[in-house]
Amino acid sequence: MRKVELRMNEEYKYKIIKKLVETNGNKQRAAVTLKRSIRQIDRMIAGYKEYGKAFFVHGNRDRKPKHALTDDFKTEIELLYINKYFDCTYTKFKEFLETRENINLSIDEVRVILRDRYIFSPKTHKSTKRKFRKKLENEIKTAKKKEQEKLKAKLVLAEDAHPRQPRCQYFGEELQMDACIHHWFGKEKTALHAAIDDATGQVVGLYFDKQETLNGYYNITHQILSKYGIPYLIKTDKRTVFEYKKKASSKVEEDTFTQYAYACKQLGIHIETSSVPEFKPRVERLFQTLQQRLPQELRISQISTIDEANEFLKQFIIQYNNKFALCINHNKSVFEKQPSEEKINLTLAILCQRVVDSGHSIKFNNEYYRFINKLGNPIYFNKGTKCTVIKALDGQLFATVDESIFALEKISEVQSKSENFDDIEEVKGRKIYIPRMIHPWKGKSFEEFVKKQEHRLEDVA
Repeated sequence: MRKVELRMNEEYKYKIIKKLVETNGNKQRAAVTLKRSIRQIDRMIAGYKEYGKAFFVHGNRDRKPKHALTDDFKTEIELLYINKYFDCTYTKFKEFLETRENINLSIDEVRVILRDRYIFSPKTHKSTKRKFRKKLENEIKTAKKKEQEKLKAKLVLAEDAHPRQPRCQYFGEELQMDACIHHWFGKEKTALHAAIDDATGQVVGLYFDKQETLNGYYNITHQILSKYGIPYLIKTDKRTVFEYKKKASSKVEEDTFTQYAYACKQLGIHIETSSVPEFKPRVERLFQTLQQRLPQELRISQISTIDEANEFLKQFIIQYNNKFALCINHNKSVFEKQPSEEKINLTLAILCQRVVDSGHSIKFNNEYYRFINKLGNPIYFNKGTKCTVIKALDGQLFATVDESIFALEKISEVQSKSENFDDIEEVKGRKIYIPRMIHPWKGKSFEEFVKKQEHRLEDVA
């Protein structure tokens, strides 16, 4: 005869009815004890006499509900996660199932399916893993060696969380900026430069570059200025690209902090730097989220180049902000009015100082350049004349001497056409675009700022 195992409440009913039948007891007392009607007591007595202990086993024991997911379907979900969405969180995986696989499941169903197979999200807490580890250890004892290795490999380490800090009151009051080098797409690591507003959590700028560079920070600053305006404060990193000029380097154009800080000074933006991650937790947490969402988006969209990735980011920022960021309250915005595109291009520039050589030219980036006026005619200065070279954000080169500004024209090593043997078309009235002189480009202003940075470096040392 099959052994019948009852649960606690079933065992309690069984003992009451058994005693009632054997002692011919009071049905009314049994009804009060079990909180059942006399009719139900009679039904239990009849069932006990006919089936015995087995009658008290619930009828749905070991039966699957009609709406329960099949094992084959659960295996399909497991394979999809392992083979295609292996680095997604449960929430992101659920979204991909809806949008790409046309499978509608709740987040709880996804979580149960994967955790029952010991497949954990990259963001699973350590306490949760400890709980499942105990369950896993019991299964490992009876499992074969190959199965044991597979089960152990499914346990991953959880990442540490960043500490909290209160949000700012106003949109544009504080932007946090940093870069993260990671396997975002393709085979090589790239640097994602990002800026996020502390008050709303709005991502206000994203840009890919090969390394953490001044060009990357200039590009996300361009996005901020052209779309929102001038913020009050920018917090950024001091450990890598935003360092003070090293003593071994005498080139001002390589001093990233001086270049970026000078651009911020001209725009009226306060800038603060620190090597402590807790100084800018909002952008640190942003990279944590992006590492679990953006690589999958780029991989599934078959992005393989930096240009394609930067184009993709334009739409991704909108989707991300719609999902995660707080709504922008324009009544609580402290962004200043957006500057013109020309001013942004000329302000986010690299400035350096050069001296005219004996060939009436200057050397910049291992190339020789001569001065050109608005009419396209070359202008020659005496040897030893000091000038400030400006490389605008779009790559245009200009130079200022005293209160005048000129375009720079590259001097090629070999003539493109021979004056003696080639037909040279005469160009008349060739005009060169040269912007008007603005204060940030005056050599004296930049020299004073560089000296202040040098004194600051000496004080730090």
